[in-house]
Amino acid sequence: MDGFSSDFGGSGGGKLDPGLIMEQVKVQIAVANAQELLQRMTDKCFRKCIGKPGGSLDNSEQKCIAMCMDRYMDAWNTVSRAYNSRLQRERANM
Repeated sequence: MDGFSSDFGGSGGGKLDPGLIMEQVKVQIAVANAQELLQRMTDKCFRKCIGKPGGSLDNSEQKCIAMCMDRYMDAWNTVSRAYNSRLQRERANM
């Protein structure tokens, strides 16, 4: 079996499993979204909380980072829930 068909649910006969492919694509999208969320949160909170980068964080920087990341995640979850709710309503109206 070649690498392509095994990666996408092929059984060696050239047949690809569309359901498996869709699941793998969804997982890859979820991973990419999580990576982007983490990167944006890190960038935003670093710029907000770290005045002078150094070898370690002082207590106020640690607290700022923790609070910033908590607020960022809360906001992201709120927006995500609202977006998903809107998608469900729109799908129900189709």
